Amino acid sequence: MKQKLGLLAALIIFLAILGWAFYPKPFDVDIAEIHVGNFERTIEESGKTRLKDRYVVSAPVAGRLARLTVREGDVVRAGQVLALLWPAPPPLLDERRLQEQSEQVAAAEASVARANASLQKSELVLSQAEADLRRNESLAARGFISPIQIENTRLTVQQKQREREVSAQERNAARHQLAQLRIALQRSSGREPLAKQAVAVTAPSGGQVVKLRQQSEAVLAAGANLLDIGDPSAIEVIVELLTEDAAQIKPGALGTLSNWGGPATLQAHVRLVEPSAFTKVSALGVEEQRVNVVLDIRSPPEAWRALGDNYKVDVTIPVQSATKVTMVAVACLFPSGSRSALFVLDHGRVRTEEVELLARNGREAWIKTSLAAGTKVIAYPPAGLKEGDRVNVINTQ
Repeated sequence: MKQKLGLLAALIIFLAILGWAFYPKPFDVDIAEIHVGNFERTIEESGKTRLKDRYVVSAPVAGRLARLTVREGDVVRAGQVLALLWPAPPPLLDERRLQEQSEQVAAAEASVARANASLQKSELVLSQAEADLRRNESLAARGFISPIQIENTRLTVQQKQREREVSAQERNAARHQLAQLRIALQRSSGREPLAKQAVAVTAPSGGQVVKLRQQSEAVLAAGANLLDIGDPSAIEVIVELLTEDAAQIKPGALGTLSNWGGPATLQAHVRLVEPSAFTKVSALGVEEQRVNVVLDIRSPPEAWRALGDNYKVDVTIPVQSATKVTMVAVACLFPSGSRSALFVLDHGRVRTEEVELLARNGREAWIKTSLAAGTKVIAYPPAGLKEGDRVNVINTQ
């Protein structure tokens, strides 16, 4: 009998241990409370500063730029000479091409000599014609030559004068061509004297040199950028927002600037939402449509004097707000069909409560529910948690 009772007791203990082992354990959970407060939904994005009025000074003509004497941070006045442009040196030629140009100069010198000889010949012929005219006029005065012969002699003199003028023009043309070829030869051989006149590049407006794009001496094309001028005290903020976020922002909307390096959070307002968007590839390789939003800083200048051009700032722009509304942490919500739901803590177990999600930001959600403020709900519901499960609270948010 005692042996049977012992076996029965052992069986009961075994079954108890087996039941305890397979009995569902409570889930370890964090809890949060539903509360009433002020809700605000914001758009947050990193932006950068830029000068409101930036003047990019460029080379008006192609040429050789002398080394700039201005430095970044220098204050300049309108009309101040910033750079000098000299004529660019000619391209180098090989020995064969130089020899060809030398021969062309020699041929031009021969053409000048030939033109000089032709001019001298024309002058001699003209002198002879003028002597014949004087002699015939003397004979005509005594009646030895008819008036027609005198007229023919005069026409001959006029013809020789025109021929002399043509010879003189041909000599001048030959001289100019020779001079042109000699200049080309000097440029090609590097013996050309430096130009006496340079083109001065002046400042279009007063301000401060904020960036040097070309400082050292160099040969530049027309339109090459040299430096940027602007007023560091006139700064705006530009931020690239997703188009679906930018559509909720209107000019005049208030914003804040943080994490810019200074101790204070700066106040700003939206001045412009640009009308045209652009495509940008995100860090994950996804194409996004973004648009530039421009903000003006409203805080006193002494509060952000350390800000410069192209500095990084974090921009926060509120787009929705409400006071004294029911809120809960976003981490407490989970989808339930087409709506959202919460796990409510009820005497160590959970029950599901559907709510209407009105709005949300990165931390809290504005909800419509019959649950009272102070109701405890599950935060970060673990996978597998369902209606009626037991829970063990390990942390309260």
